[in-house]
Amino acid sequence: MEICRPLEKSQPELQSPLNSFPSFPTSAQTSVPLHSSTSRGLALLTTMEMELLLLRALERTLGIVTKPHCRNGGRSSHIPDGALLQRLPSHFHDSCLNHVFILCIDLLLLLITFCIFIYKKSAASCKFTVEPLPQSFSKLMISSAIFNSFLSMLYFGVGIWGVSNDVLPLQGWIVVLLQGSALLVLNLYVSLNHNRKQTHWEIAVVKLCSALDFCLSAFLCFTYLWQAIIAEKKLVSVKMVIDILSLPGAILLLLCAFRGRKINAGNYPNANSEPYYYAPLLGEEAMASDDDGDDKVNPFAKAGFFSKLSFWWLNPLMKKGKEKVLEDEDIPHMREEDQARTCYLMYLERLNKWKSAKKGSPDEPAPALWSTLLSCYKKEILLSGFFALLKLLTLCAGPFLLKAFIDVAEHKVAFEYEGYVLTLTLLSAKCIESFSERQYHFQTRLVGVRVRSLLSAAIYQKQLVLSNAAKLTHSPGEIMSYVTIDAYKIGEFAYWFHQIWTTGLQLCLALLIIYFSIGMATIAALITIIVTVIGSSPLTTSQLTNQTRLTQQQDRRLKAITEALVNMKVLKLYAWENHFMEMIEKVRKEELVSISKLLFRRGCLMMLFGSSPVIVSVITFWACYLLSIPLNASNVFTFLATLRIVQEPVRMLPEVATIFIEAKVSLDRIGKFLQAPELQHNRIRQKSNSGFQEAVEVPIFIQSTEISWSREATSSKATLRNINLTVKPREKVAICGEVGSGKSTLLAAVLGEVPLINGTVSVYGRIAYVSQTAWIQTATIRDNILFGSSMDPVRYWEVVERCSLVKDLELLPNGDSTEIGERGVNLSGGQKQRIQLARALYQNADVYLLDDPFSAVDAHTATSLFNLMSSGEILKTGTFDQMLESCQEFNELVNAHKNTTEGGKVHIGSIGESTTDASTTEIKEIYRRDHNLAAAAASGDHQLIKKEEKETGDTGFKPYMDYLSKNKGFFFCFLTVLFYFLFVVGQLAQNYLLATGIQNPGVSRVTLFTLYGVIGCALPFFMFLRIFSLVRLGCGASEAIFSKLIISLFRAPMSFYDSTPLGRILSRVSSDLSIIDLEVASKLAVSLGSTLNAYTSLALLAILAWPVLFIITPILYLIMILQRYYFNTAKELMRINGTTKSSLLNHFAESISGAMTIRAFEEEERFFSKNLVLIDNNATTYFHNFSASQWLIQRLEIPCAIVLSTSALVMTCLPLGASTSGFVGMALSYGLSLNVFLIISVQYQCFIAESIISVERLEQYMHIPSEAPQVIESVRPPANWPSHGQVEIYNLKVRYQKNSPLVLHGISCRIEGGDKIGVVGRTGSGKTTLISTLFRLVEPTEGRIIIDGIDISTIGLHDLRSHLGIIPQDPTLFCGTVRYNLDPLSQHTDLEIWEVLEKCQLREAIQQKEGGLDTSVAEDGSNWSMGQRQLFCLGRALLKRSKILVLDEATASIDNTTDAILQRIIRTEFAECTVITVAHRIPTVMDSTRILAIADGRLPIVRKLAEYDEPGNLMKEEGSLFRQLVHEYWSRSTNN
Repeated sequence: MEICRPLEKSQPELQSPLNSFPSFPTSAQTSVPLHSSTSRGLALLTTMEMELLLLRALERTLGIVTKPHCRNGGRSSHIPDGALLQRLPSHFHDSCLNHVFILCIDLLLLLITFCIFIYKKSAASCKFTVEPLPQSFSKLMISSAIFNSFLSMLYFGVGIWGVSNDVLPLQGWIVVLLQGSALLVLNLYVSLNHNRKQTHWEIAVVKLCSALDFCLSAFLCFTYLWQAIIAEKKLVSVKMVIDILSLPGAILLLLCAFRGRKINAGNYPNANSEPYYYAPLLGEEAMASDDDGDDKVNPFAKAGFFSKLSFWWLNPLMKKGKEKVLEDEDIPHMREEDQARTCYLMYLERLNKWKSAKKGSPDEPAPALWSTLLSCYKKEILLSGFFALLKLLTLCAGPFLLKAFIDVAEHKVAFEYEGYVLTLTLLSAKCIESFSERQYHFQTRLVGVRVRSLLSAAIYQKQLVLSNAAKLTHSPGEIMSYVTIDAYKIGEFAYWFHQIWTTGLQLCLALLIIYFSIGMATIAALITIIVTVIGSSPLTTSQLTNQTRLTQQQDRRLKAITEALVNMKVLKLYAWENHFMEMIEKVRKEELVSISKLLFRRGCLMMLFGSSPVIVSVITFWACYLLSIPLNASNVFTFLATLRIVQEPVRMLPEVATIFIEAKVSLDRIGKFLQAPELQHNRIRQKSNSGFQEAVEVPIFIQSTEISWSREATSSKATLRNINLTVKPREKVAICGEVGSGKSTLLAAVLGEVPLINGTVSVYGRIAYVSQTAWIQTATIRDNILFGSSMDPVRYWEVVERCSLVKDLELLPNGDSTEIGERGVNLSGGQKQRIQLARALYQNADVYLLDDPFSAVDAHTATSLFNLMSSGEILKTGTFDQMLESCQEFNELVNAHKNTTEGGKVHIGSIGESTTDASTTEIKEIYRRDHNLAAAAASGDHQLIKKEEKETGDTGFKPYMDYLSKNKGFFFCFLTVLFYFLFVVGQLAQNYLLATGIQNPGVSRVTLFTLYGVIGCALPFFMFLRIFSLVRLGCGASEAIFSKLIISLFRAPMSFYDSTPLGRILSRVSSDLSIIDLEVASKLAVSLGSTLNAYTSLALLAILAWPVLFIITPILYLIMILQRYYFNTAKELMRINGTTKSSLLNHFAESISGAMTIRAFEEEERFFSKNLVLIDNNATTYFHNFSASQWLIQRLEIPCAIVLSTSALVMTCLPLGASTSGFVGMALSYGLSLNVFLIISVQYQCFIAESIISVERLEQYMHIPSEAPQVIESVRPPANWPSHGQVEIYNLKVRYQKNSPLVLHGISCRIEGGDKIGVVGRTGSGKTTLISTLFRLVEPTEGRIIIDGIDISTIGLHDLRSHLGIIPQDPTLFCGTVRYNLDPLSQHTDLEIWEVLEKCQLREAIQQKEGGLDTSVAEDGSNWSMGQRQLFCLGRALLKRSKILVLDEATASIDNTTDAILQRIIRTEFAECTVITVAHRIPTVMDSTRILAIADGRLPIVRKLAEYDEPGNLMKEEGSLFRQLVHEYWSRSTNN
């Protein structure tokens, strides 16, 4: 089979397959067959006189001469002039020049037409558009569409007919099919856009294409008519008729393209204004001017066609990255159509269409998530699919060109300059392949970004309305993994989607090419491929199972880590770090087993598919030998080139299968989450159009027989029963009851949070809610109070004054502009509650719901109503005095402790109408004073929350060294590279054998194929060893990195957690760790392997065509310069991507924990909008990152195409020693795959550079400055230490940071064993700091603490904390069982646990549960009330029986009766112990042995003595702080 076949004298007359079509004689003269099947080339048949004229013209223009043509080993035969001229039309028709000419024209038309499909700008985004005139050519358009569609179908029919016949590769069907495709696509565009608004450049391009098609059709028609008129012998073929008819069709298209239009400049509010581009709002940056916003507009939004095609629009950012270190503000925003809001709205639109189409069938399941996503982006997917197809077609042209070059090397030329024409064709094909593949990858990545943004937005919106029942099956950790892992994998799948079908199509085309090369031996290759695919099916099936198992294990690990990190302070206080760390490591070991299995099976698939081309070639050559099929350099290296082209795509099949499996699992998980039940609070909360007080008579109305957290609950197990409650405007209702009676559930029912309500619950007006557990955002105090409302200075400072926050703000480094940590970790409990209350008061709501706000409750008991609840029912309703007289239960609650909560007196209502002690002048003065602090805070020098750290500049090979230094990583990496090098050398040896022996008659085919097969059988063994080393490398590094990371996190001091938002840590232990587990090792191996292949191809070209070195050397230098230029920008983009992802995850995490508060304030839209901005901030860095990689690869591919083309030209046209056909075939078979290997090499260098950032980020948290050692073997306390409980504090000074002011100023006191010490003081006085120093959560700056003669700073932290007992301020429960929460270390029997539960008043509640001690405890103990959680903490202390017990406001969340009982239990059970109580209620410490009063970190001096004495003595001192606190407390109690 030959590419160009010039006719010889002895050659019989050729019969084209198309000449078998019916022919119509046009005269009586003898007909000469018209070889019209070849192309639209010139077809002339003239008289003898015209022949001579044409011959001379062709000699001058095309190089066709009347000299012998060398074929068949260089033999020549002279053809007489007349015979040559008689055959000239066939010779000219069959020449490669005609084929190339027609192919280029058709491909150009296809490319231009599809590009205007892609890059057309909508009328709304253009300054001026052009509309068709009212009376457009509708009949003309219909006629044109029908006529040209019919012609294109005829072309397709002729082309398909040509496929079924033996035709030459570059003739016949390829050109005919392209001809039909170009006509069809151009016709479709002109027809479909007939009535659409178009821009000037679109119209110009369409006119150009139509004119080009008209010129080509006119030329063809003229030449065929010339032939028909002057030929002595004529035959008219079907192909000739179609080509002639194409001229009327082209005229119709031309008329349609040039139809009349009018200018439209009214698409914008102001026709003279510049186009508006949407930019996301970034807090107050949204108030920036339009000019500032324009600077941030993505250049991609304004780029033209060629700018988009060449990624020229990215040049400004690349240049900026070269000149400076990129920051967040340097990165342009996403286009409006690419932003998360647009994507999410499109998703909602598709869902709404489905809902409207289901026609009242509520039971019909929602459409699958994948189908919804497909419907959203089907156009983009089809567009990228077109580019993938175009890339595939140009790629498959390579083997044809290789065969043509080998023919030229064997002097089988069709015309004199065929080598140059082939070189230009090869260069053009490679350039088209480059442009199409870059656009294919760019478009799929862009779709992936949109899908990821869409899913992230949908997940966030869903978690805001997720029902409480659904939260039990979708924990916060799992929801975070949906965003960090699953959405990321689905977004990545878009990039690999087309690989599924393009690889299959590429294999089919490869088999077709192989068939033209070696005939029936193709069956052997096909059978081998089928056996390979069948053999891989069990591995592929097991991959799905392993991936599902691994995902579940990742969820469990992430859930455990999240729970531990959130409650790290509690773990350190209880000395449980080691236990939780061991538990996490146990889950991690199970995960590593699954990872190793997954990587090994993936590696086996890579080995199987990577070795398949070698196995296929061995079996195919033996089949050729057995079938006696002749082999030569031409067909052998065409066959091998085809295999090499498909080698990398086939090798990537396992990765494609893995990504497909991962995407399926992730789609199922996210789809299940998005279909989870939602809250139905809209049916409870009502809106009022007019004034609240006038329009609503009953703001809150409840009439329900049953309210329950479980939809399956029966009446006997309902949380609330028979609730009848009516609240009128301005009424203040207090709900009293024992622990677990349902007080918080009643408020949750008012908020619409309870799923099962049998009856009616209605709420009118705006609601402000203060939760029992304070929810504080990672933001400034001001932002927490304003909570999205506009700033009113007078009102704001009035609220601050009323909530007793002025003193606290003065103590903070930046006043109310101080950024506070997640969940307010660097604030005291009282401060957090008052900030919550200030947030509620500032909203000026209609209804205030306060869930146990101890320090900020207004108790106008004369007019307030108290609802007394017991066992989920309202026992009594009445005024305070009525309840005292008539309700015994209420008397018991009131008399149990004669106190109310501490804090200022706050009037709930409209502050503007309230009486205030602070004058407006005083408030303004406070505002001016704090405004200076806010200005100072702008610099961020003294902020508690630090900006996330990231590496800057070029870190070189350091992160790679860090990765490979783990668990013999260098050794296994060396083995991985070595075995792959042996594999490449083996392939090179095989090809060298063929190059030297295939046309050497002295070499036996048996010997040649035997040696070839032996080498081929050894290559899979090398691949297997490579895979084994790769798995060991990946698993070993993952194991070492995680082990060091988890130890570093658990050993980190509390100051690290106070200044580090949880999202930063979670992003590292979730997405970053997942990348290291599954991607880094494999990407590193593929990058090294592909680089080795690429440089092997370059080296081979340099050896066989040494003049190419003059081109290769500067191009290699150019490649290095471009890569360095690229990495300056790309690395910073990758790092910024990591920090923006942390911000996004941090916002996700705190929104999940505060969802109830967000819903109560109806701030869902604001939080959702902020989330969209964070998604866009993360997406834009990722978008520019992958755009930069395409920018780089495109600029590397073109030079490589030049190298390949030059090498081919040099080897075929210059008399080099390696210019034999065998070496030409070998070199070009490697050269044709050079682009493939180079692309994969650079892509994976980009991938590994991106993934290695995860190693950088984890390394940052693997070297956190640690706390003191857990155990110091040389200084270990006795097992019964402390035996007496004596505590001595000497000159204790504490500061939290090196340069921060002292928090404790030289406190000294002595606590005897068995003493009961009460620690009192105002908020921020240092009480909690003193306790933290006792447990060494904070190390003292000066001074000592000695317990029973041992300086606590000299022993290990575990030895200290495990011997002390504490009941912390924030009651914390862990996900598990009741038994696990009381005794996680399994040190006590069930009997001991039941005894403790009895003492803690929990036995009855737990016995009512079906599981007993195995009753489940949800994450954060959400299925238990706050008071019950506090009782659990007391139970832990009773089980531990430490000689020293610390109560840090331990009874803050329980009722007075239970508090009295617990105080009695503590006095009884810990009678011989030292008890240090941080007082929340003054009566709690009145019976203490001594009182330690702290003011501003000091012991107040009374008559030159420190204020540390018995309560009675301190009460006698006129100026004592304790006396002041007691008087303030009882005065408030009396007023209330």
